[in-house]
Amino acid sequence: MAMDAEKDKPLPPSFDDNAKTENNNNNDQQPDLDQDLPQNHEVDSPSSRGPPSDADSKPGNDNGSEIKAEEELAEIKLEEESSPLPPDLNKVSEEIDQYISLLSSTSKNDDQPTQPDLPIFVEQFINLVVAKIDNYDSGDSPVRWSRLTDEDSASFLEAVDRVSSLSNALSQFSSEEKYAYSINSIGGVLQRAMSYVEEEFKSLLEDYKINNSDQSNNTRNDAKLKQSKSSISKEESDQNPHPESSPAKESNIPGYSEETLSSLIRLSNFMITGGYETECCQEYFVVRRNALEESIHKLGFEKYSIDDVHKMQWESLEREIEAWIKTFKQCAMVQLSSERKLSGTIFSDHPSISESLFGSLSHGVLIQLLNFAEAVALTKRAAEKLFKFLDIYEALRDVLSEIDNLFSEEEWVKEIKTEASMIRSLLGETMISIFNEIENSIKSDTGKNTVPGGAVHPLTKYTMNYLEYACEYKETLEQVFREHQKIERADSATGSEFDYNSQTQNHNNEKVKQSPLQAQIIKIMDLLDANLEGKAKLYKDHALSSIFMMNNGRYILKKIRGCNEINSLMGDTWYRRKSSDLRQYHKGYQRETWGKLLSCLNPEGLSVNGKVSKPLLKERFKSFNTMFDEIHKTQSNWVVGDEQLQSELRVSISQMVIPAYRSFLGRYSQVFTPGRQTEKYVKFQPEDIETYIDELFDGNARKKP
Repeated sequence: MAMDAEKDKPLPPSFDDNAKTENNNNNDQQPDLDQDLPQNHEVDSPSSRGPPSDADSKPGNDNGSEIKAEEELAEIKLEEESSPLPPDLNKVSEEIDQYISLLSSTSKNDDQPTQPDLPIFVEQFINLVVAKIDNYDSGDSPVRWSRLTDEDSASFLEAVDRVSSLSNALSQFSSEEKYAYSINSIGGVLQRAMSYVEEEFKSLLEDYKINNSDQSNNTRNDAKLKQSKSSISKEESDQNPHPESSPAKESNIPGYSEETLSSLIRLSNFMITGGYETECCQEYFVVRRNALEESIHKLGFEKYSIDDVHKMQWESLEREIEAWIKTFKQCAMVQLSSERKLSGTIFSDHPSISESLFGSLSHGVLIQLLNFAEAVALTKRAAEKLFKFLDIYEALRDVLSEIDNLFSEEEWVKEIKTEASMIRSLLGETMISIFNEIENSIKSDTGKNTVPGGAVHPLTKYTMNYLEYACEYKETLEQVFREHQKIERADSATGSEFDYNSQTQNHNNEKVKQSPLQAQIIKIMDLLDANLEGKAKLYKDHALSSIFMMNNGRYILKKIRGCNEINSLMGDTWYRRKSSDLRQYHKGYQRETWGKLLSCLNPEGLSVNGKVSKPLLKERFKSFNTMFDEIHKTQSNWVVGDEQLQSELRVSISQMVIPAYRSFLGRYSQVFTPGRQTEKYVKFQPEDIETYIDELFDGNARKKP
């Protein structure tokens, strides 16, 4: 049959779809679509003609041989002229369109008892499409979609679309045995074409990964594009009659050029309308998920299981938290916006698909990040973790607020907000528990070892530095304590709840409203004061006990004045009360140390019968000298680290001692015989006293001459 003859005739390796065929007798007549479907045309073939006669081949007849040769040449020429040229795709496509229209108006239950055989142009059309696919999808070296001209790509998609329409039109006759083979063949061609389109769609999407080597600038630049273009093989370049003379323009979507986006839009629409929505969405989701995970990795965040997080040393976990915060903010506030723009652009004709894909991608990457935050929140609580917990808490609060503003209409946002709210609750409860443990650690610090020289106690330094650092998060901590005001107190004998939103009384017995955080900080400060008072009693020297309290008190006040946040929490009333306490310790120190010394300079009892008793006077000077030597020796080893407090103490001592000593010395020094006696009992001049006082509290006693 002619159909078989056409099938056996090999197609040329290349052809022009727009070329017009001539002298094609088989295609001169269009099928009458109102009548029965056209039957196959018989085409003469060389095998249909008989062999040459014996007369034409008799030996010895030279003229006959010449005549025979001429006849054979004429016969070959006639044969070539009568052979049909390769069918034209455009012409056959018109016939296919008419045929599809006829099939669409034809029902299997029409009056025709039997459907006619498929016309020959159906097989011709399929062969032409297969040849076109072979030209593009040639095994290991397929022609990349980005190298096709607009004309070539449009022609390919139009041909495949026509195959899809033909397949759909013939599907109503799938039970007809004589159609089964053709329907399966057409389905196979469609599957192969769609596989090529799917692979090219994936390849274009992955072009983001190929060219995105710099995370700080995830848009493709012209230089990278040129480099990528130059790597294409010469064979592939030869296939493209219109090579690009300039780089692709960048789009406003990071990672893809305008040309790439245009191709992605065409291919996605083609796959979806062609019944390959699932494959299209799957490829898009996998590629973009991988791209997001690659971006997360480049930002420094690694994916860890809960067990991995719990086994990690805190120093290592701190670094991972910092990377997580950076990644979470970048991903949620920047990358998701770009991701939404990308899906909205590629699937602009299918908004429901765009939202579904964007939601799935966003949900997946955010859940992965939230899982890490949850694992951190469930680690064993410790005071040093407070600040990283606060960082995570703030990131969750700020980022989720931004997500809510940008994507509030999305269904997936609700689940993300619920998950994040749960993690914030875990963190909030843990942070309040940490403050509770700080209280307990202060109360339990009952060591019996004193700090040498009455210096600032390590507990004071740790507590104040901790609170100072914590109060840099004042607003966040206020929020944490408002949302978690009532927790079960570990120090409560009844296990009842403690209300942080409490009131306190000032010195005028007036009730003052306190914020939850303020009440917590004041409670810690009160516990610290009580602890320090207990530690001060460990010093046998009451004067040193006062120095210890002054050192610690001044350190506390200096920290509070140096931090606006904690200063505003403690308030002026508390600060004045604490300053008053320090003045009392100062007075106690002067009384214990220098008051006893000044008793040696008291003139009472020195006169007997109106005359100064030299023995008593000698005893007074000896007592003063001995006592002052001891004070200098001892208190030069005492430590007052705060320069201002050290200066205040020295000045107050000098003002108290030197005038009294100068007056006493001027009044009674002439009683002694000038010379050795005076030198023996008057050991110090007022200037010497002042010099030695300036050597007090530096922690390094100097031996006096």
